[in-house]
Amino acid sequence: MAPPELTSIASRFAGGESLDTISPLGSGLINDTYAVTTRRHRRFVLQRINPQVFPAPLRVIANQQALDRHLATKPAAAVKLRTPRLLNADEGRPYVIDSAGDVWRAMQMIEPSRTLAALTSLDQARQVGFALGHFHCLLADMAPDGLHDTLPGFHVTPAYFAEYQVLLAQPPIVADDGDYHACRDFIERHAGLIDSLEAPRQRGELSVRVMHGDPKLNNILFDALGLKAVSLIDLDTVKPGLLHYDIGDCLRSCCHRRDRHRFDLAICQSVLTAYCAETGDSLSPGEREYFYAAIWLIPFELGLRFFSDYLAGDRYFKSTAPRQNLLRARAQFALCEDIARQRSDIERLIAQLPG
Repeated sequence: MAPPELTSIASRFAGGESLDTISPLGSGLINDTYAVTTRRHRRFVLQRINPQVFPAPLRVIANQQALDRHLATKPAAAVKLRTPRLLNADEGRPYVIDSAGDVWRAMQMIEPSRTLAALTSLDQARQVGFALGHFHCLLADMAPDGLHDTLPGFHVTPAYFAEYQVLLAQPPIVADDGDYHACRDFIERHAGLIDSLEAPRQRGELSVRVMHGDPKLNNILFDALGLKAVSLIDLDTVKPGLLHYDIGDCLRSCCHRRDRHRFDLAICQSVLTAYCAETGDSLSPGEREYFYAAIWLIPFELGLRFFSDYLAGDRYFKSTAPRQNLLRARAQFALCEDIARQRSDIERLIAQLPG
C-alpha cells in the first residue's frame, strides 16, 4: 500500500477519479517515479523532482510547459513522436508541493510502449537515430534562450573536472585501493581532452541549440513489439546546450556492450546514419567534425561524475552498494578506451554520413 501522502498527491492529479494502484516505475537514478492507475483504468506518471539535482524544480516545470506549447504549434502530421504532456492538479497548476516542500508533477503515460534494455538489431538502432534526429528537428526553431538552464554546468566537462579536483584535495572517505587508483590515473592521463567540446563552443564553432540532455536508450520508448520508436521521454534536462552532448550520450548508451565494455561500431553507424538522414544539413560539416569528440567525451564525463560522486559519499546517483559508483566509473573509462582504439574507424564512418 502506498504511503498516505503519496496517495493524496496522486489523487490531486486524478481528475476526481478514485485511485486503484500506485507502483514504482522505471530504473532512473535521479527522480522518484510512479505509475498511477485509476479505478476507470486511466494511467499516468507521477514524479517527485529531486531537489538535490534540480534546485529550482519549478523551472523544470516551466521548461516542460514551454516545450508543450512549442510542440502544439506543429502540424499533427509533422510530429512523428509522442511526448508526455503535463497534467494539471485539482487547483489547475501542473504541480503539487508536499509537506516537505518537494515538487511533484504528473504526465501522460505513453501507451502502448516499452523500453529496451539493449538494442538487438540494427533496425532498432536506426529507430533510435530517427527518434533523436526528429526530436532535434521539432525543436530546431525553438529559441534556446527562451528556456531556463535547469542544470547550470550540466555537460560542461571542465566544470566537473574542477569539482573533482576539489574533492580530491579533501581528506579521503573511500578506500585507497586498485580501482580508486585506476580511476585517478585514467582521469589524469586524459585531462587534456576535457575541453574538446567547450573550447570550440567558446570559439563559436559549435552552436547552442535546444537539447534533450539525457537521450539514453531507456528514455526512448518503442512500440509494444520493440520495433518502432514512439516517444522520447524524461524531459527534465531539456535546456540550451550542444546537440553533440545528446549525440554522444545516445551513442554511449546504445553502443556500450557491457559484457566486455566494447563500443559497437555497427550500431553507431546505424544510429548516426538515421540521425543525419532525419536532420539533413542542420549541422554544418564543421560541426560534424566534432562527433568523434562527443562520442569519446560523454562516457569520460559520466565516468568522472560517477567517480566524483563516489568520492563525495554517493550524494547524486542512486546506489545500492558502497562501491557501485566506483565500478560504474571504471566501466565508462573502459568504454572510452575501446572508443579510442576504434577512433580511425569511427572517424571514417562519420565522414561518410548522409546530409
